[in-house]
Formats: sequence, C-alpha cells, structure tokens
Amino acid sequence: MPRILVAECKQEVSTFNPVPSQYEDFRIVRGPAMLKHHRGVSEEVGAALRVFDQAGSVEIVPTFGASSITSGGVLTKESFARLSDEFLGSLSDAGPVDGAYFCLHGAMQAENENDPEGYFLQEARRILGESIPLVVSLDLHGILTDRMLQHSDAVVVYHTYPHVDFVDTGVRAATLLMKLVAGGVRPVTARVKIPVLARGDEMITESGAIGECIRLAQQVEVSEGGLAAAVMWGNPFTDVPELRSNVVVVMDGDEAAAKDHALNIANRFWRHHEKMQVPLTSLEESVRLASRVTSGTVVMIDAADATSSGASGDSNAILSELIRQDYQGRSLSPIIDPEAVRRAFEAGVGATIRTTIGGALDPDRFRPIDVEATVRSLSDGKFRSESFGWPWNSGNTAVLEVGRHTLVAGTRPVHLFDRSWFYANGQNPKHFDLVVVKSPHCEPQMFADWCAMLINVDAPGSTSANLQSLGHTICARPIFPLDDGVEFQPVADIFRRN
Repeated sequence: MPRILVAECKQEVSTFNPVPSQYEDFRIVRGPAMLKHHRGVSEEVGAALRVFDQAGSVEIVPTFGASSITSGGVLTKESFARLSDEFLGSLSDAGPVDGAYFCLHGAMQAENENDPEGYFLQEARRILGESIPLVVSLDLHGILTDRMLQHSDAVVVYHTYPHVDFVDTGVRAATLLMKLVAGGVRPVTARVKIPVLARGDEMITESGAIGECIRLAQQVEVSEGGLAAAVMWGNPFTDVPELRSNVVVVMDGDEAAAKDHALNIANRFWRHHEKMQVPLTSLEESVRLASRVTSGTVVMIDAADATSSGASGDSNAILSELIRQDYQGRSLSPIIDPEAVRRAFEAGVGATIRTTIGGALDPDRFRPIDVEATVRSLSDGKFRSESFGWPWNSGNTAVLEVGRHTLVAGTRPVHLFDRSWFYANGQNPKHFDLVVVKSPHCEPQMFADWCAMLINVDAPGSTSANLQSLGHTICARPIFPLDDGVEFQPVADIFRRN
C-alpha cells in the first residue's frame, strides 16, 4: 500500500504593502486534523484526498497545512523561520513515503527568502529523498522559479480566473501523482519565460484573450502523453527576481512535444500581451461619471487596495473624493480601521462618534480623514464566504454611517472577491447608488452582471494596476509594461528528474 504524503503552505503577498505578514496570519492544521479540515472545504487538498480515498489502496500521510487567512505584506523572517521549521519538521516526522502532494500558492515572499516555495521543495527533497514522485499544485498568480521546477516532478496549475477550479486542480494533481506512483510515466517539463506582467479584463478566462491560451493548455493536458499544462502570469505585486509570466507543459517522456506545445502557447500569449493591462479612470473623473448615473448601482473597482492580492485594505481614497465632490448618492465601502472599530464598540450601536477613517495601516498612501459617524451595527467579524463557504474572520467589525456613506469597517483584512462581508453585516450592495469593490475581478454575478456602470479607478495602493507606480526594484528587467521596447525571444527550458 503506497504511503502518500500531503502538505500545504499557501500565501500571496504584495511587496509594496508596508504591513508585514506574521505567523499568526495563517490557518494552521497538523497531522490528522488536516484530513478533518480539508474534507470539509472545497479546495485543492480536499479534492486530492477524495482521489486518494477512491484509489482504495493508499495510506494518506497528513503532515502540515498552512494557508494565510488573507493575502498581505512580506512575511517576517521570524515568522518564516517558524513556519518553515514546522513544515519541514512534519516531513521529517512522516517516515518513508512513496509519493508527495504539495499544495502551494507560488507568490509567497519573506524578508530573508524571495522563493519560499522553492526553498520548501529543495529541503523536502533532502528529507524525503530524490527518487519519490512529488507533484505540486499552484495558483496561476504564483511565481514559477527554476528551483521549484528542479525539485518537483510536475506542477499543476489553476486554469481559471476568477478562480473557480480549486477542486479540479486538486483532482488533476492527485490523479497525476497516482500515475507517477504506479510507475511507467516519465514526466518532462518545458517552461517558457515571458517578460510580461499582466492585469485586466483580458485575463478573465471565460471572456478575455487569455482564454485562447488556457484552452490550448487544457487541450495539451488531455492529449496523448499530456500530463499537465498551464499559463502562469504571476502576481505583479510580489517583487522578486523571477517575477514574470510563464508557460509550463509536462509531457510523458516527450521532450520535443513539451517544447513545441510550450512555445506555441507562449507565442499566443505574447500576441495579446499589449492588451493585458487595465484602462484606468482617475479618481476625480470616476466620481464625476458616477454622479451622472441616475438609475441603478455604480460599481467602483478599487483594485489598488485589493486585500486578496496583498493590499492593506485601509484605503479611503474613493471615500475622500466622494466627500470632496459632495456626491449626492448613497455609497457603500469596505475599509480596515482597527481604531475606528474600537471606538464604535466603546460607544455602542446608535451612538455618534468622532473618529478618523482610513490610513490606519498604510498612512504614507492614505491620509486619515476626520468624520462624524453613527454606529449602525457591531459584530465579531466571523462569517462564511458567499463563493465557497470558507470561514473568514474580519475581527470586530462595525457598520458606520458618515452622512450618505456607509462603511463596513473591520479590524483585520479579509478577502473581498465576493459580497459576503457586506451581506454578513446586513448590507445589500443593490440597495446603494455606488459600491466600492476592493478586488480586481469578481465572478460576474457578484456585481458586473447587474450594475449600471463599472469603473476601474486609478487610486493609490499597494496592488495598483498602474504597475509603474509601485516601484519594482528586484524583478528581472526589461519587462512589460515597466519598460519600453521589450522584446520576446522564446526559449523552452527543459526540466526532468529521471
């Protein structure tokens, strides 16, 4: 009976968020508790466990599972040391195994390590041995490094954005691992580096130009000899040396086919790369446009403060402009401001408080504004996401009314790629004239399908789609769109372990 080790460590960071991530920002499960946790949520590990369970003749060896509660800033070196010690220690305690599945993200960064996932895989090989099959699942926003490819047999990557294929990815990864454990499969990986940082609607797999590339990758996966194929366009906000876009193709022993497929997909990607940016509207013009809408709800996308991409969540930029222009409609905004929430809890529901709003975490970008606010409701911040039912926790949370503006104010960042934080605090976005959405893309039914107007706002923030504004210092250059005249010389690098 083969023993299959399962391990997890997932986080996405923005290098430009000044608030460092800590060990305490992770949900940690160890040993058998991993099985109980993941069999109750729809993510990659749970899906992989179902594949192993259905095989019937597999001993699952759960080790260590860590997933950041939300994305954030760079992980402190002390927290990374603790996280890596526990992760690698659990591998050492597992004993001999016949295969390993690692569920990673790919866009981690620590103060003292720009490639945490590569480090985990390198050390895992030292502990588990060079010969056992090791398959890794990754987010397509991950950074794919040489070290990651050198120490894994295959990588399996999300195909969808917005991400709706967590379960499918886990199934694909576990199914591939079972093939490798059974023997007779010889994975060979071709990787093509593409000097592009991509954002915008063209990256939506259902409707954007990237869909052509993703469909090609999916066709490769199901072709004869195809094991895995994907496009990864990384996280433009994680400033690390190997930040870029990548195409990766894994074939069964056929190096020439792996190269051909990877080069074909990469050339298709490059054909569309100039479109892969977000047309942004200035703050001032955005509010003017919203003021002209007399029916329905205007959605303002503030992707610069997207907590799911690693931002701090405390931007008041749109709120400040709404107040400055004396916007006459009713607005709804999410914001992280622990001090404002503390004052609201002290005063109680129905009270009026004087407080500042915004700039609580990133004051260099966002100047706190003085407001008089009515406390409409208070909660402990515990709720489940609308999209996947995952448990989330924004800490103590208050709904504050500042004139015509309603704020859902939390103590700690949470993902905002659906409406669940609004709903959990009694606010229906459809009942407002304007809603601020701090996520670059939500599934269409969340906002886009029903809003009267959707505006991508050029606001400041550590996850701004205005990439030139961020200040990258260590990623490889030249790269589009940070530099002019970027050329693409496609080369397929080959990785194999046997």
